[in-house]
Amino acid sequence: QVQLVESGGGLVQAGGSQRLSCAASGRTFSSHAMGWFRQAPGKEREFVAGISRSGGTSIYADSVKGRFTISRDNAKNTVYLQMNSLKAEDTAVYYCAARLRIGVGRDKDEYDYWGQGTQVTVSS
Repeated sequence: QVQLVESGGGLVQAGGSQRLSCAASGRTFSSHAMGWFRQAPGKEREFVAGISRSGGTSIYADSVKGRFTISRDNAKNTVYLQMNSLKAEDTAVYYCAARLRIGVGRDKDEYDYWGQGTQVTVSS
């Protein structure tokens, strides 16, 4: 069992930056590939970024590629999402998730554990 707690959300101006953190409980954090997803009002939850267990592989949604960076610190049981050049359309609740299966993935149905989410609001 993995418990995930996101932090770092809030209000930011367009063009600004923000870093989200996701702290995981348990001693198996390094065994899980991790992902960030987001959900805007009235929309489905969508993939943002994913990272492999070692951190050596990362993938991104086209909408955030070049602006967002996912990273992890296995010694701290934490995954991060650095968000730069934020746009109003990045406004959403952001969730981190862990998956049991090997490899990085974009499908939310392949993730097994979820945090409660943190709100990011980008003002234009």
